[in-house]
Amino acid sequence: MKASNTNMHIAVLGAGNIGSAIARGLVKAGVVPAWYITLTRRKAEQLEAFRKEGFSAGVDNREALENAGLVVIAVTPQQLNGLLSEIRDAVDPQRHTIISVVSGATIAEIRAQLGSAVPVIRAMPNTAIAIQESMTCLSTDDANASALPAVKKMFDALGKTLVIDEKLMVPATALCACGIAFFLRGVRAASQGGIEIGFHAEEALLMAAQTARGAASLLVQAGSHPESEVDKVTTPQGCTISGLNQMEHHGFSSALIKGITTSAAKAAVLYSPKGVEK
Repeated sequence: MKASNTNMHIAVLGAGNIGSAIARGLVKAGVVPAWYITLTRRKAEQLEAFRKEGFSAGVDNREALENAGLVVIAVTPQQLNGLLSEIRDAVDPQRHTIISVVSGATIAEIRAQLGSAVPVIRAMPNTAIAIQESMTCLSTDDANASALPAVKKMFDALGKTLVIDEKLMVPATALCACGIAFFLRGVRAASQGGIEIGFHAEEALLMAAQTARGAASLLVQAGSHPESEVDKVTTPQGCTISGLNQMEHHGFSSALIKGITTSAAKAAVLYSPKGVEK
């Protein structure tokens, strides 16, 4: 889906961290040029940087929809109801496909406010989408199934995608979107350990980050299981198994599992459709 053979204009409503990451990823991947994308934010002073990058940018969400075919909604759950109310009359079911990256808001809840005929796809990427390394989960319902292939193709250019049942989108938020922070904290902790054993901070961070990248690549590219790769570096009475056992003694795995399940529980209650005008 290259810019040379498409006239797909995109509106990103809510150009915060994830919204702007999606826009920049699309441009970097060559899906569309920057000027095909319109970004919106409530504060006009935060838009100039986007314009310097070649994006169209403004504060009017309804205006952003005028030339768009794909509409990415990337506001917070608390802002969603107000946004949907604002754009309701500007959404054309024959022309617009809504892509929601809002945690916790179901397809049915969004379509109840925009109209039952509007195609809605839920997407849960992470901020690595800016460098085309996102893990993006997608879901839809039967009414919107025909819109899914084009949306999947778009996100395929920005990393890995997985189509899942909508009931799993909240867990996907915890594992993929929140997961970026969890793994970054792990890299940070490893780099701090590196400092303690003698490396300078910048050296330790590079070593930890590249080691983490290599470990992830073994699983993604080779399709290996983590424990089979762990077994390759744990020799009897060796230093690796000693370190692993010490980490497990202090709750390494259980802490990560608990963090993911806690984030999933929180994500499930972030959005409420209450107070929506019928």
